[in-house]
Amino acid sequence: MSSSSASSQIIEHVVLFKVKDETEPAKVAGMMSGLNGLTSLDQVLHLSAGPIHRNRSSMFKFTHMLHSRYSSKEDLSVYSGHPSHMSVVKELVLPICEDVMAVDWVADNISGPVVPRPGSAMRLTFMRLNEGLGDEEKEKVLGAVGEIKDCLGSLDQMTYGENFSPARAKGFSIASIAIFPGLNELEALDSNPEVVQLQKDKVRDLLDRVIVLDYVVPPPQSASL
Repeated sequence: MSSSSASSQIIEHVVLFKVKDETEPAKVAGMMSGLNGLTSLDQVLHLSAGPIHRNRSSMFKFTHMLHSRYSSKEDLSVYSGHPSHMSVVKELVLPICEDVMAVDWVADNISGPVVPRPGSAMRLTFMRLNEGLGDEEKEKVLGAVGEIKDCLGSLDQMTYGENFSPARAKGFSIASIAIFPGLNELEALDSNPEVVQLQKDKVRDLLDRVIVLDYVVPPPQSASL
């Protein structure tokens, strides 16, 4: 797994999980351990799974997430169909989760490391457009998301794009990840939201639903697990 800086295209893959209430902590830990163990697969450039730090969306009660990166759509497809991945999903994820959502997009010309530093804080945003909108409106939303990048002073990295795997995305078609050095920098953004809000207001009428989640990249899984 490479931690070198990227200057070209990568594939972002995010999966959100809603663990059933009253699930035994040992089973949740087992799911996290199993998912993080998939880092060893050859196709994976980066993978981390852990609890969501803050769910800012009242409609969806996701509790955990996985973020991973790949060199190509083909590598993501091989990972998805790998027996190790399928075994983790069947034996550790599905028995304890009541809801799962996945979004994939192409990140062009990203700068910075492929592997986010442990302790980095992520702001994930997923947007579902109003029904009946066309490519022009979609491009307007993507443009507004891109302009937000220039407003985030302490940002380490940001990627955004259009979801290309609609089957498990619940209609959410545009996604972004903003990565900050840590929670302090992310929370500083929330204390001065005017500039970002200005960009959001440009496309608010085009959006049916928005999911916003915060996530802290956990330390690498111990080799003893």
